[in-house]
Amino acid sequence: MDHSTRLYWAAKITYYAGWIALLCGGLAHIGIATRFFMAIRLPQRNLFEFGVACFVICIASELRTREAAGSAITSASKKAA
Repeated sequence: MDHSTRLYWAAKITYYAGWIALLCGGLAHIGIATRFFMAIRLPQRNLFEFGVACFVICIASELRTREAAGSAITSASKKAA
C-alpha cells in the first residue's frame, strides 16, 4: 500500500468518524441518548470538537492525497518524455 492510498483511507475514515460524532452530538443536543453520553462521560462539546478535528484531518489528508497524485502524474509524464 503506497503513501497516497494510506492518506486516502485516512481521509475516508476520519470523514465518516466526523459525521458519526456530529450526529451523536446532535442527538445529545436535542435530548435523545443524553443519559448514554453522560454515562460514558462524553458531553456534547467533546463530540462536536471530535467531529471538527476529524473533518480537519480529513481535509488535510485529501489535499495531500491530491497533491501526491498530481506529482505522481507529472513525474510519470516527465519520464515518458
